[in-house]
Amino acid sequence: MAIDIHWIRDNESLAQFCSEWQQLPFVALDTEFMRVDTFYPIAGLLQIGDGKRAYLIDPLTINAWQPLAALLENPAVLKVLHACSEDLEVLLRLTGSLPAPLFDTQLAAAYLNLGFSMGYSRLVQEVLGIDLPKGETRSDWLQRPLSETQISYAAEDAVHLAEVFVELRPKLSADKFAWVLEDGAELVANLRRETDPYEVYREAKLAWKLSRAQLAVLRELCAWREKEARARDLPRNRIVREHSLWPLARTQPDNLAALGKIEDMHPRTVRQDGQFLLDLIKRSGSVGPDQWPPAVPEPLPIEAAALIKQLRALGQAEAERLGIAPELMLRKKTLEALVKSGFPEGPYQLPDSLRGWRRELLGQKLLDSLATAGEQP
Repeated sequence: MAIDIHWIRDNESLAQFCSEWQQLPFVALDTEFMRVDTFYPIAGLLQIGDGKRAYLIDPLTINAWQPLAALLENPAVLKVLHACSEDLEVLLRLTGSLPAPLFDTQLAAAYLNLGFSMGYSRLVQEVLGIDLPKGETRSDWLQRPLSETQISYAAEDAVHLAEVFVELRPKLSADKFAWVLEDGAELVANLRRETDPYEVYREAKLAWKLSRAQLAVLRELCAWREKEARARDLPRNRIVREHSLWPLARTQPDNLAALGKIEDMHPRTVRQDGQFLLDLIKRSGSVGPDQWPPAVPEPLPIEAAALIKQLRALGQAEAERLGIAPELMLRKKTLEALVKSGFPEGPYQLPDSLRGWRRELLGQKLLDSLATAGEQP
């Protein structure tokens, strides 16, 4: 089946089509981008499907994105994407806006129990019975002209995404449809909450093994690395490699030779930023106890595994009752945060990450289950 493709290569055409799309109940949206040597993704192509044709928007020739931003923010037009966390980054970088309301077809498939975390090709095969050609995901989306294969791949994505939505939407109950949108809004909110560079150290590998004085150094190193990655638009590991952070904070080298011997330390980092790093380590290593961050809690002991398993089973039983993919119910991090809040004696507290319908349906059941576990001999 030949796909009707329409190119949009200038600001005026984009504005004109955006005002037409504002009248639609939904648009399907996809992006192609490159992210090899940069912190931020570079948009190579945007695709919009309206259910009939594919519109290919060239971000290399357009610079007035306000009309698209207005479409993304229009509450009357549903934006349909698939497994969209990186697409959201592309849209935010390009337009300054994020889609609301957002319907993620990967989430919808999980709510219909078709499978969790389904790839796009598999979903299209499952729902539409169409075998997509192997992807062009590895190709160069910044080259011009794009190849015929790239163009047809991108156009098919937009058209089939709209068709998948049309098939899935009526199968979702009012509750499940609302939950798909709630999870979509959560994805958007998470991206809007830009990471505080001074909180990054809490996620660093082995941070819990460091003293509070050493954590003061780790905090500064991680914050500097995060800010520099953004400012230089380079991947974090090109600033300082992940595996070097912990030994840097633990041993606190005070000369370039010692810095160069740190595990996984790239010679380029020593050359470019070595002296700065030594000064930063010296400065943050000498602050007083009143400026030390709180200790990072240890990982849960092995004994907590049985408790986590018990809570996960509770979530799975609820998922079975609702007919949704069990992985949707309780994320591993949420369960760990819940158990950490009171292990081993209790009382336990529901973590902030357990929100919305999950908290309503499961919050009290989880706390009751933990209370009963605590009463057992």
